[in-house]
Amino acid sequence: MSAYTIVGLHGDMDIATGPAMRMHLHEALRQSKDVLILDLSGVSFCDACGLAVLVGIRRETRERGITLRLAAPTMRMTHLLRITCLDQSFTIHATLSSAIASTHRSGCLKQANYVCLYVL
Repeated sequence: MSAYTIVGLHGDMDIATGPAMRMHLHEALRQSKDVLILDLSGVSFCDACGLAVLVGIRRETRERGITLRLAAPTMRMTHLLRITCLDQSFTIHATLSSAIASTHRSGCLKQANYVCLYVL
């Protein structure tokens, strides 16, 4: 198990991709020991189903004692998180580098497990 896992999400997070995205994120969660970072820089679209997947993963990370960080959300994703007030529920970093640096500052110095998840 890695101390932290980075999952790069690419494409649309919507009703069509939600079930597969949820399954892949659960697998990434099983591989992560302390921190799960979701790199949102490649997300082109997100609807309510995509947000529901994020909220579900946040709940599961809390139950398992794993820290969840969102990294590099696009302007559109940042706006969506803000208008739904979910920006208050997640730790969001402007860049993947800052999310990783924050992880290192919290004591997770082991090499990351990086998973690239296309949600086209």
